[in-house]
Amino acid sequence: MLGRQLHDLRISVMDRCNFRCPYCMPEAKYGKDFAFLPSAERLDFDEIVRLTRLAALLGLRKVRITGGEPLLRPNLAELISELRSIESITDIALTTNGVLLGQQAPALMAAGLNRVTISLDSLDPAVFSIMNGGRGELQRVLKGIRAAGDAGLTHLKVNTVVQRGVNDHTLLDMLDYFRGSGIVVRFIEFMDVGNLNHWSMAEVVPSAELLQQIEQRWPLEALPGNYKGEVAQRYRYRDGQGEIGFISSVTAPFCGACTRARISSDGSLYTCLFAERGMDLKTPLRSGASDEQLLDMMRNAWLQRTDRYSEERATPQAHHHKKIEMYFIGG
Repeated sequence: MLGRQLHDLRISVMDRCNFRCPYCMPEAKYGKDFAFLPSAERLDFDEIVRLTRLAALLGLRKVRITGGEPLLRPNLAELISELRSIESITDIALTTNGVLLGQQAPALMAAGLNRVTISLDSLDPAVFSIMNGGRGELQRVLKGIRAAGDAGLTHLKVNTVVQRGVNDHTLLDMLDYFRGSGIVVRFIEFMDVGNLNHWSMAEVVPSAELLQQIEQRWPLEALPGNYKGEVAQRYRYRDGQGEIGFISSVTAPFCGACTRARISSDGSLYTCLFAERGMDLKTPLRSGASDEQLLDMMRNAWLQRTDRYSEERATPQAHHHKKIEMYFIGG
């Protein structure tokens, strides 16, 4: 396990999404005829809460609700409220594309959600459309972000996947829009998640290159991490107008500090975003396994993990690595 502790759990509550981002769920594969999970095959809220309570016994303190698009899951605020009742869970976050956030932000806040991260790849309407497969309205996403702030949700973040030749020319506009708002923009290097996005290193804009471009306009200074295992490198504007971040899984892998496990919407436990397979927890869960049995399964999966794909990306064996698709286990 390389000395890594289980601290964060990302729970996918929905394998469907209302976007078709080419780097995650390309329309050619996930069109109108694609068979997503039937509702009965997804973990229900009681099952999710039970597994989370058990993970808390292994050291879990932070939960992030993901998808697909998690706000497509009906009554999501009820799950947030139930997770909030787990005493040792100190932080509950949500990652969303923001389209449905405007309607749901007040209920999520009231249920105990702490933080929201919005995936937004460009403020240019044409580029926004290219990056999400022609789905969704940019203004609706921006209204959702404002609604989250109005509802009292703090520590808002915007995550932007950077793809050379696609949206890299719009990034300074993104920063300019959110500077001074208290919202942290974080740039994510384009990654080879899943097997369908035709990833190429040539399309990666290294964070160091992007940092250099930004500093030509706005001087920055580095900040220390908020906690051990934080994936983003943090910087603040020297003029006091806020903070930005870089997630550099390709050029500066952080496998050795990874504290995250993932549970897919069909109840499998994954110990890496780039995993080939997960551990089925749903079958024993629904077959009467005891808490002790489930806890042993989760503990063993975590203690036996050896995954460090980002560090091995350039090796020959990595070229034959068939990864689970990101939409299925959350980013």
